[in-house]
Amino acid sequence: MAREASPGDVGRRAVLRVRLPDGRFRDIVGVLERWSEGTISVRRRDGAPVEVAEADVAGSRLVPQRPPERRRRTRGEPDTER
Repeated sequence: MAREASPGDVGRRAVLRVRLPDGRFRDIVGVLERWSEGTISVRRRDGAPVEVAEADVAGSRLVPQRPPERRRRTRGEPDTER
């Protein structure tokens, strides 16, 4: 069972469910970079930083780190990853 993210989890990957002003929700997935003074900073996969007010977070959980990018094989290239 996944546990909720907390300020002690800075440096780990998490998903934050954020309540939007219109009442809908949005999920933000990325590495927690900073969690202080009521603000959470997350670095998304594309490198974009996102700041969220802690009060707007409806839920969160830690998620596994992304696996490293795999190099795509070209047609006819031998399979050496076994």
